[in-house]
Amino acid sequence: MRRTLLTVTMSLAVVAGAAAPALAARPARLALPEPTGARPVGTTDLYLVDESRPDPWNPEASKRELLVSLWYPARKAAGRPKPYMSRAESAAVLESYPDVPPAALTKVRTHARVGAPVRPGRLPLVLMSPGFSFPRATLTSLAEELASRGYLVAAVEHTYESAGTTFPDGRTTTCLACVKGQDGDKVAKSRVKDMRFVLDELLDGRWGKVADRSRIAMVGHSMGGYAAAQTMLADTRIKAGVNLDGTFKVEQPLDRPFMLVGTAKHAPGYGSWDAAWANLTGQKRWITVAGTDHAAFVDYAVLRPSLGLPAQELDGARALKITRAHLVGFLDKHLLGKDSTVEDYPEVTDHSSDESVGRLDPA
Repeated sequence: MRRTLLTVTMSLAVVAGAAAPALAARPARLALPEPTGARPVGTTDLYLVDESRPDPWNPEASKRELLVSLWYPARKAAGRPKPYMSRAESAAVLESYPDVPPAALTKVRTHARVGAPVRPGRLPLVLMSPGFSFPRATLTSLAEELASRGYLVAAVEHTYESAGTTFPDGRTTTCLACVKGQDGDKVAKSRVKDMRFVLDELLDGRWGKVADRSRIAMVGHSMGGYAAAQTMLADTRIKAGVNLDGTFKVEQPLDRPFMLVGTAKHAPGYGSWDAAWANLTGQKRWITVAGTDHAAFVDYAVLRPSLGLPAQELDGARALKITRAHLVGFLDKHLLGKDSTVEDYPEVTDHSSDESVGRLDPA
């Protein structure tokens, strides 16, 4: 029997781990935490088309269309703030909550400026892949933080795998891949093709003059974390990877640095992580964060409470602060070769040296 690794999460409601009761949104300021790096952040979006393959989810599409959001350190904070989501995307994400205004997520305050001039010099590149059904926008607070610290960040929208994706011509696609029993291996393989195509396009285009080809990493949330490991196995250009709370497989040695960040349930004894850990043969780290749930490592950590939706136990701003700090520390070490001090957070447990890690029952 084919093992299914994918749990379909169709909206913020399901992501929150609730059955989507009618909840009244409380009046709150919808804003992402400010980036803490020294540099202002610029942003732009790219529309890319892979003519070499049909879309894996839409049988009527003979080519694969992708949207990519870029964040980068800017010379100055010029331009308007980046819109968080379109009205159609916001409505798709909030569909299960009729008492929350459908356009609520269009009002989220971001900190990157559209079209701000790029800071000169070669920048380390971080590719990002969101969770299954999660729009790429949910990675914004992580991307802004990395950009403020000197990284070029590229978050990929995997078309038809997101609750809603609005293209430059006004079309909004839905999550055609979000069906019961979806094959996680198929999704991961498709994402590997997406990520490698995007990387080629970035390096061969104008952004190739900005990106440092010798310093490339990939960070993924949930299904994106699975894709990060698989993309690294397929593409040696990627020097380090991070899986944020994703069930995943690594069935052959991966000899480059890799970090696992998860909820408390993702401690040693969690099957897919134990099995993968044994094949992570480069420098590796495994941490869990108490009081978090699956969506607490991305923007939903702060947005759900602000909308009056069920959320993780740990304060959302605190959850993102911890995630950002560990991402920066890991990427600084393995892409920049510098040791950045990471605060000793009491919520964090490091399992990297636990002797029980990777031990599997004989069965």
